[in-house]
Amino acid sequence: MELLLIKEGFPLLSFLIFLPLVGAVVLLFFHGQTFARLWALVVTGATAVSSIPLLTGFDSSSTKYQLAEAYLWIPRFHINYIVGVDGISILLVLLTTLIMPFCVLASWKYIQQRVAPFMFCLLVMETSMIGVFVALDFVLFYIFWEFMLIPMYLLIAVWGGPRKVYASIKFFLYTLAGSVLLLVAIIALYLRSGSFFIPEMMWQPYSLTFQVLVFLAFFLAFAIKVPMFPFHTWLPAAHVEAPTAGSVILASILLKMGTYGMLRFCLPITPDATFLLATPILWLSIAGIIYGGFTALAQQDMKKLIAYSSVGHMGFVTLGIFVLNIRGVEGAILQMINHGVTTGALFLLVGMIYERTHSRELALATGVGRYMPWFVTLLTFFSLSAFAFPGTNSFIGEFMVLAGTFQHNTALALAAIPGAVLAAAYMLRMLQKIVWGGTANPDQSYLTDLGVREVVVLTPFLVFVFWIGLGPQPFINLIHGSVHHLVEQLVNWQQNQQVASVLWH
Repeated sequence: MELLLIKEGFPLLSFLIFLPLVGAVVLLFFHGQTFARLWALVVTGATAVSSIPLLTGFDSSSTKYQLAEAYLWIPRFHINYIVGVDGISILLVLLTTLIMPFCVLASWKYIQQRVAPFMFCLLVMETSMIGVFVALDFVLFYIFWEFMLIPMYLLIAVWGGPRKVYASIKFFLYTLAGSVLLLVAIIALYLRSGSFFIPEMMWQPYSLTFQVLVFLAFFLAFAIKVPMFPFHTWLPAAHVEAPTAGSVILASILLKMGTYGMLRFCLPITPDATFLLATPILWLSIAGIIYGGFTALAQQDMKKLIAYSSVGHMGFVTLGIFVLNIRGVEGAILQMINHGVTTGALFLLVGMIYERTHSRELALATGVGRYMPWFVTLLTFFSLSAFAFPGTNSFIGEFMVLAGTFQHNTALALAAIPGAVLAAAYMLRMLQKIVWGGTANPDQSYLTDLGVREVVVLTPFLVFVFWIGLGPQPFINLIHGSVHHLVEQLVNWQQNQQVASVLWH
């Protein structure tokens, strides 16, 4: 417990976790559509505002888990309620709390049937996602990890598109397979360490065979969630069939749970296996970047295009993590936030055009720039961010990842560069078709431009695109201490193992 800075007084993290859950319980008793929308907006808004003090109470120079709370839960089995944040998790918690009110607003008109159950699922999702990012007990982490599965399945299966049953079952089965592997790894670690306290499992002298087996179980579970190539096939179906809010949550937050798990568990718990298997994972990341780019370039469905682009963008995140240096890991964490902001906004925009045309096909959205100037202006900015145009948020994250990759291996970095070129190709192709189209555009004169609610939803995303793009230092400062500590421990571990090997021989 010496790794924790226990929070005295108001239990802020527990409040953030359980406020949405309490809000969801209220919706079990009050089913009115207007009340459900307003109540969900109030609860998610209150959670977002309540998360701001995380920044004021966080010491970025400390490497301990901060604002921590620790309570006995099931002592007989060494299971406790322990939560805390560090530089690796704080931005992900804030990303979750700040995006959820806009998911509610995006569903204001889109969801007309079973509104209260829909908002119930959103609030339960928020509880589980925040819990994943702050849990420091493995059983608690696993409960939140699994808790997320049911409401996301329902969002797709109940409020999804024509192939919603296929997409929801595929999502459920893939994620469940990963969860089983995760549970096996957790039990194996508990049997070795006698504890479920995550920090106590880190940097322990487990045998190489044990580490490799645990690493593979962890990695497969998290690679499915990211999803990394070739475990990505559930993602396009889930994105296409999910309602707009579901797509935003999936892209902005759920995918980050996989890369967060790699940083939190794979690197510090199984460092020897990480060094041993990093190279094939790096080349798998490159394959995902290139594959995602080419596949996105071939899409005619806007949601599929953005879904496949996520495979490429998350490839840059895993690339940054497994180069195992400060630039790469910091770039990966920043790119997790950037992807959440930019791709979330793009899915919101696709949902807005779908509400008007009842289609996601590029062919039926061509030439809307003449009638929807606000729409195409915002689409332009977010498209520029999506292919890392200088001055936008994604440029900073991608630049740091590539800088870390060049530091690690020049050939890897050169292999990743075509992915950036492909991103420009598919985003500009989509942008050109939507803004101008060709000489035979469909009649778009019936379309109305974005309303005040829709502009309000998208404006905060735009603010972060340029805030991170032009002034990223405050965000880098938040994560630097924890990242530096993690990488320093990895380097020291590797050096100590090399020294031990020399002495042994």
